[in-house]
Amino acid sequence: MMKPDVISSLYVFMLAAFIGFEVIRRVSPLLHTPLMSLTNALDAIAVVGAIILAGAHRGTMATVLGMIAIVAATSNVVGGFLITDRMLKMFKTSGPRKQETR
Repeated sequence: MMKPDVISSLYVFMLAAFIGFEVIRRVSPLLHTPLMSLTNALDAIAVVGAIILAGAHRGTMATVLGMIAIVAATSNVVGGFLITDRMLKMFKTSGPRKQETR
């Protein structure tokens, strides 16, 4: 049987995931690069928190959830950096710059 604090923690997690999904889904495509930079910073904080949770040895369930959180947040950080790098490459010129004449 699960303890009440685990059930309430899972409830908060599911609620946060749903609200986060709804907020991100409604963002304009023009804001995705700045938003990815912000979420990379927030996910880095989530990775640290997940490492602390997994390493605290407060039970098997907490360790498993901590490991899942580490994998999810790390993959989100790596994916965010790859997408941000790809978006920034779109704004670079592909050929040599022309010299301006005066």
